[in-house]
Amino acid sequence: MYFNNKFIKYFFISLKFLNLLNNFNKNKMKKLILSIAAVLTFGFANAQDAAFKAGIHVGLPIGDAGEFYSFNAGVDVAYMWAVSDEFKVGATTGYSYFAGKTIDTVIPFFGTIKTEIPAAGFIPLAGSAQYSVSENLFLGADLGYALYVGDGNSDGGLYYQPKFGYQTDKVEAYVGYRGISVEGGSIASIALGFNYKF
Repeated sequence: MYFNNKFIKYFFISLKFLNLLNNFNKNKMKKLILSIAAVLTFGFANAQDAAFKAGIHVGLPIGDAGEFYSFNAGVDVAYMWAVSDEFKVGATTGYSYFAGKTIDTVIPFFGTIKTEIPAAGFIPLAGSAQYSVSENLFLGADLGYALYVGDGNSDGGLYYQPKFGYQTDKVEAYVGYRGISVEGGSIASIALGFNYKF
């Protein structure tokens, strides 16, 4: 097993993270995030090298979200550790914006009522995994919790994003299904993303 000063640093960061979660009042989310933290700690312990990446995404809301939101766009950052030549784990965050639509509702004898759906913003806090199926193709997934930062009283929810992409040493492009389970349903989009690796 590979131990050095970085491992000790990341281990104590993980402990601080777990301590913050101690006050988290949603048991299911707490268990999920604790599991992600354990996977990340394993990744720190076995990391051979690490890389930072940052990028953008654009998406088309689908399902119920497609009725209320016109498009999705945002920024992403991630830090990934190589567990093996093909497999990487890490942590990811960013900001994802869903632009609200104006919906026309026709009421007989009264005319049309226009309702503006407020925009929604989320900050995901997630674990990330990526497996290279070949030198340039990869499969990946993000799993965690998305904090709601838009107007109103909405809550965040379970965040997930399976993805498939193309990569080189410095860049990667992917197609993903970005979903957030919220009370009463989910907000989802089919997203195209581009990341630059540092």
